[in-house]
Amino acid sequence: MKIIRYPHKKDWPLLCERPVIDTRVLEQHVGKILYDVKEQGDRAVHNYTALFDKVNTQVLEVTQQEFEDAERVCPSALKMAMQLAKRNIELFHASQKEQEIDVEVMPGVNCWRKSVAIEKLGLYVPGGSAPLFSTVLMLGIPAQLAGCKDIFLCSPPNKNGQVDSSILVAARLVGIQTVFKVGGAQAIAAMAYGTETIPRVYKIFGPGNQYVMAAKQLVNKTGTATDLPAGPSELAVLADQSCVPSFVAADLLSQAEHGEDSQVILVSDNEVVISEVLQELQQQVAVLPRKSIALKVLENSNAILVKDLSEGMDLLNAYAPEHLILACANEVELAQKVVNAGSVFLGNYSCESAGDYVSGTNHTLPTNGHAKAQSGVSLDSFVKKITFQKITRVGLAAMAPAIETMAEAEGLIGHGKAVSIRLKN
Repeated sequence: MKIIRYPHKKDWPLLCERPVIDTRVLEQHVGKILYDVKEQGDRAVHNYTALFDKVNTQVLEVTQQEFEDAERVCPSALKMAMQLAKRNIELFHASQKEQEIDVEVMPGVNCWRKSVAIEKLGLYVPGGSAPLFSTVLMLGIPAQLAGCKDIFLCSPPNKNGQVDSSILVAARLVGIQTVFKVGGAQAIAAMAYGTETIPRVYKIFGPGNQYVMAAKQLVNKTGTATDLPAGPSELAVLADQSCVPSFVAADLLSQAEHGEDSQVILVSDNEVVISEVLQELQQQVAVLPRKSIALKVLENSNAILVKDLSEGMDLLNAYAPEHLILACANEVELAQKVVNAGSVFLGNYSCESAGDYVSGTNHTLPTNGHAKAQSGVSLDSFVKKITFQKITRVGLAAMAPAIETMAEAEGLIGHGKAVSIRLKN
């Protein structure tokens, strides 16, 4: 990590920059995949699966036997861990249900809002070297709690043409019955446009590589909703002298091992802390299985020395991290100053990996600074908010002068007549 001491505020925007990808060529490439799947359906899905995953899939949908085989080979300890995670995720997300409130705004005028589940969802779960079965829990559980009717899941096949067993076990655990062996941009296209086998959905959720993210952005332009802009994973830590350097280093590496385009940042008001954390990083990364990936990330990451923790919070709010750890003595007080972050972890024992798996909060979060204006996935992500109103003749008569005056001022005379014709009847 590069050490940056007391940066001037005018230099903060540069420190807050993420790796930039030239999307022009990427979108052209992904756009062709989307077009082919839209025009050719299953045929294009099979062709791209063979091209990118080096697998010839005869049947796209996971069979009952494959589900049963996955249950058999999945370790019992992992199943128990999923059960605990499921319990906590359910409890936290169930608490987000809103009560329907009927408000009489004036005599004869009643308004209310109702949460209605999105009927058809598509969940995308990456496979590869790190199959993210935890994402199945994070997306499938709130979708079920919201009452979504049809939930379909796509995940790329491994070299044996199978979806990872942990993903299938997690899918069954949360009540998802339909899983397709397809990944990449072709999976997003199939769910957005529909094929002979894969149904068209109304909203697509889930993380992925740059091709998946580009595909989600492009299908969003043509009418398929998506969850949120999600790029490479990122973590920022604010640490003072009360932190445990080995803990901080472990947290930084937990995100650095995600991928070479991830980013981690350490901010502290104590140079000794920075030095000790960097020493810990050297020791811990040496034995990390994904060492080469983590080292690449650390090369492009910063350790920033600030004059005090208040300035550190200002800098981190400007950065708007996906994950923020406050490893400080006054973490509760500092937490009140957080305005831009996806998810916040308070104190030395609130490790980010707890939020990734078991604590209950959702790990699908805004990255790349989008936390300045967007929230992570929650129960609200799986519902639409529909407003209702019931107006009596008395209520309409009371509002009529205001409606007609405003309609006339905007030059929309028909709006006013829709009121007057009712009152004259």
